[in-house]
Amino acid sequence: MPPPAPSAGCYSVPLGRLPVVSRPNSASLPCRPLRSVEDLRSVRLRSASAFPHLICHRRCRSAISIPKFDQFGDKPKGDSSFFMENDDDDDKQAIDVSQKIEERCFAGTSYIPVYVMLPLDVIDNQGKLAYPEILLEQLRALKSINVDGVMVDCWWGIVEASAPRIYNWGGYKQLFQIVQQLKLKLQVVMSFHECGGNVGDDVWIPLPQWVIEIGNNNPDIFFTDREGRRNMECLSWGIDRVRILQGRTAVEVYFDYMRSFRVEFDEFFEDGTISELQIGLGPCGELRYPSYPAKHGWRYPGIGEFQCYDAYLMKSLRDAAKARGHPLLGKVPPNSGSYNSQPHETGFFRDGGHYDNSYGRFFLGWYSKVLIDHGDLVLSLAKLAFEGSLISAKVSGIHWWYKTASHAAELTAGFYNPCNRDGYASIVSMFKKHDATLNFTCVELRTMNQQADFPEALADPEGLVWQVLNAAWDASLPMASENALPCYDRDGYNKILDNAKPSSDPDGRHLSSFTYLRLNPVLMCSHNFKEFSRFVQRMHGEWVPNSC
Repeated sequence: MPPPAPSAGCYSVPLGRLPVVSRPNSASLPCRPLRSVEDLRSVRLRSASAFPHLICHRRCRSAISIPKFDQFGDKPKGDSSFFMENDDDDDKQAIDVSQKIEERCFAGTSYIPVYVMLPLDVIDNQGKLAYPEILLEQLRALKSINVDGVMVDCWWGIVEASAPRIYNWGGYKQLFQIVQQLKLKLQVVMSFHECGGNVGDDVWIPLPQWVIEIGNNNPDIFFTDREGRRNMECLSWGIDRVRILQGRTAVEVYFDYMRSFRVEFDEFFEDGTISELQIGLGPCGELRYPSYPAKHGWRYPGIGEFQCYDAYLMKSLRDAAKARGHPLLGKVPPNSGSYNSQPHETGFFRDGGHYDNSYGRFFLGWYSKVLIDHGDLVLSLAKLAFEGSLISAKVSGIHWWYKTASHAAELTAGFYNPCNRDGYASIVSMFKKHDATLNFTCVELRTMNQQADFPEALADPEGLVWQVLNAAWDASLPMASENALPCYDRDGYNKILDNAKPSSDPDGRHLSSFTYLRLNPVLMCSHNFKEFSRFVQRMHGEWVPNSC
């Protein structure tokens, strides 16, 4: 199982194609979310027992049935190659109807805006809008069910690809104009990270070539693990204040990029089309260390590795130890295992391990502080570049090993959250300082399902979501979310709704928005699209009969 997939994650179903999967023997099992990239790509299920919660059928030949459109924002054309004739044959639907269960009624509850992430490659590597005709029909379809808007990644590796301060916004301007004419809203991600590069990824967008050339001469600008392997997903936070990128620091590069975007797209800010800027703060756009890279051999539910062996972060660690008066503390734990270790196999993360002695507390305090300081610095510049606009950032849901004392996977990712410490309070405080919305993942996951599929992981996504939600809401910080894995069924949507509008909260607190991962042909199959439309209505607080 892969880790939760982020909004700027590294997979999308290619437009115009649908995965072909065979039908399991038992069609009576309830439908669950597709669990991974491999599930979507497989031409046949490997075994019903291996994926007891996944029910898929043959190629989806049915699609949404919507009247024809004449202009932007009206009705889509029925002769599109993407929108096929409606067919109610259950055997031709991608996902089975979930078992009917008693549901909460959300009529009259708070209105939560729903956005949909666009495909990762909606802008190609040459900076041009890909598949504009198909995309237009998809957006019209989303508009027809009152989706509030879409999210798009503005890739640093595409826009500033060739040379410093030379920006190519052309494809994005064309995309934004389409969204504007449809009267949809835009969540725009400042994506300062690489897309793809791991096994099986369909989309690959590297960092700008001029940055890679600098890294070829000085690989310490990238995060580095114990074995000296460089991770080129994003730049090390050790160079946030070091003028090494042709006379600029990393954060100055980010600021110039954001300022260029703000000037280039002023009209979309002025008319309210751009409703939010999500600021990329690390790998996959998330505020975390790249502690579990599949390209370096990590597999779920490994604890991951500390990523601070580049020269700049090692100097920061040694300086922190000297400032503490104990230079010998300036080293990375040597007994913290490897990417696929389990906590009890290590001297550092096991119960009673070194993570909780004076040295462990010093190291983890420094490691998490570097993460928070990076977020603080970049968000402060984003606030300056986008003055008056809503900004947000994403924090990943590292839910495996949550039921252990050390919370090892969270610690290697930079979240200092063992069982005796609230590691998210300081992150929330930093977000609050900048009036930034905290976007959190994995709100559709159920602990019971994780225990059934991977009992050894001791995962608890529900407990983690509860902790972060309460940390944010207790500080009056707006909290948004997205699903971590592909979700097409009612059970997953119900879990999202329960987290979005908790029935047990006496103050009626709720998410500020929800972003769905991700627009693809599987979502547009008639049954899946109908189920998604129903979910949107309930997020908007509208009445929906249970029989639908």
